[in-house]
Amino acid sequence: MMIKKLALLTGLSVTAFSVWAQGSDDTLIVTANRFQQPVNTVLAPTDVVTRADIDRWQSRSVIDVLRRLPGVDIAQNGGVGQSASVYVRGTEAKQLLLLIDGVPVARSGISNDPELNQIPLSLVQRIEYIRGPRSAVYGSGAIGGVVNVITQTGDEKSQINAGAGSNGYQTYDGALRQHFGDTVATLAGAYTNTRGFNVQPGSSWAGDNDRDGYRNKTFWGSLQHKFNDNIDGFFRGYGFTNNVDYDQGNFGYDAGGDERQLYSQNWDTGLRFNSGIYSSQLIANYQKSKDYNYSSVYGRYNDGTTLDDMEQRYIQWGNNVVVGHGSVSAGVDWKQERLISSDSYARDAYKRENTGLYLTGQQQVGDVTLEASGREDHDDEFGWHGTWQTAAGWEFVDDYRVTVSYGTGFLAPSLGQQYGADRFGIASNPNLKPEESKQWEAGLEGLTGPVDWRLSTYRYEIDNLVTYNRTAYYNINSATIKGVEWTGNVDTGIFSHRVTLQYIDPRDDETDEVLPRRAKRQAKYQLDWTMFNVDMDIAWQYFGRRYDNRTSSYNPQQQVLPSYSTVDIAASYPLTSHLTVRGKIANLFDKDYETAYGYQTAGREYTLSGSYTF
Repeated sequence: MMIKKLALLTGLSVTAFSVWAQGSDDTLIVTANRFQQPVNTVLAPTDVVTRADIDRWQSRSVIDVLRRLPGVDIAQNGGVGQSASVYVRGTEAKQLLLLIDGVPVARSGISNDPELNQIPLSLVQRIEYIRGPRSAVYGSGAIGGVVNVITQTGDEKSQINAGAGSNGYQTYDGALRQHFGDTVATLAGAYTNTRGFNVQPGSSWAGDNDRDGYRNKTFWGSLQHKFNDNIDGFFRGYGFTNNVDYDQGNFGYDAGGDERQLYSQNWDTGLRFNSGIYSSQLIANYQKSKDYNYSSVYGRYNDGTTLDDMEQRYIQWGNNVVVGHGSVSAGVDWKQERLISSDSYARDAYKRENTGLYLTGQQQVGDVTLEASGREDHDDEFGWHGTWQTAAGWEFVDDYRVTVSYGTGFLAPSLGQQYGADRFGIASNPNLKPEESKQWEAGLEGLTGPVDWRLSTYRYEIDNLVTYNRTAYYNINSATIKGVEWTGNVDTGIFSHRVTLQYIDPRDDETDEVLPRRAKRQAKYQLDWTMFNVDMDIAWQYFGRRYDNRTSSYNPQQQVLPSYSTVDIAASYPLTSHLTVRGKIANLFDKDYETAYGYQTAGREYTLSGSYTF
């Protein structure tokens, strides 16, 4: 118990909620409460993925990384770069909050889903993943959980990487880091290309009989400077260009969209002050993206081309004070979104602002850890909206803790849902409300012999679900999700094992139908070991049967997607202290399965890569 108290006090007093100082200590997490704390003091289920993990797994995309994590179910329309939906504990894909370095990522699409499939993996140095509501800390979107992609690292090494594999896959990236006194400069770039495969072989449109590939170019640069013992700051900018081929399906036509070109840039700067028990941080961020969808037959400048031109401005000011055996954080954030959605004939322009005020704190009293958060958001359209959450953890005997929590969450409608979209014939609905959730969770965790485990049971009640009906979006549906989750870690000799088991029951409250594209049963097993300097990784994943759709007048029955399991195996070997070679076989047994009806998966894939550090 005293060890945990000391860890908590040390983590809070030394580097409170630093966003740009991640990387060297995997036991610290910043995402849970916007201040840096030891991961074992976070009451919500939490996972941290480091760059070393990503390299060991030899993942090709952020989606591949998330696929391994507890509670995650993915529906993907093909291979790398294709449209993908991430379901956390049975909640909708749009109910997952995506952050990059603690800043919410702009959502330009009318579906309101975060674009996890478009983030270049080369940018990622660390991923922090929290299950459960976090709207009381971050505002809109954090119903099912939060994924925070961290791009900066505390490592001072420079590196060059290259890889090639099946379906014409190739990737190259490099990073150069240099000290200039109290300043650290970083430059990085990456290129990824894959010819892909025919993701929808059953399509009747002849234009879909091609390979659906993906191409990406990424550039990244930053300056970090320590002004004195109390103040440091950073300036960072990065941008990427993605080009994706996709399929239209049976109703495709020559002038329809089957190509996507995405241009994205991100600029942010920040200052941090830290003195004794008090820390303060100010961050300003600007995001801009241009998303083109066009015909491969007629080209990007044809009349059928559509463009979503998105801008987001974001300012965050946070403060943290160590109080007793814990801390209190308070702050404000402001976000402005501007979107111009257009084609050759019509143009829709949107603008929305949101201001949020939050207060969060954690305190340890004897064997009990208490946590509480509250937040008020003001939206231009629906005014003020409050969320809150509270949790308690009791270490009733050494190494065993029981936790209970309750939290509320909400999701603001997308700009197109809220204000209408004339070019799609969608009318504005001034009465549209945000989606709202209530979540209860109870957990038991412990260290039994060599096994570090956690058992969680939870219940989500989600109301005011936004649904399209004829001419506009309305708040119609509600859903209830019940689930049980068990995770365990154990080391046996040279072997490291990680197991995840999950059962969920996600249902529409009105029809009692199981919600689509979410497997009721899920099991994941990961085995790692090192022998003769060869680092091995084996991952087995099982997903039970699921439904692909809701019933409607057009689809009177739910389409069943059969259960499936896959095995991935990866190995790496350091040829020298600077050069490491890696190889991977994904879907070792070449299983034929679908995560979205009618969309093919890649089958067995091979990858060979190497990295040189200097």
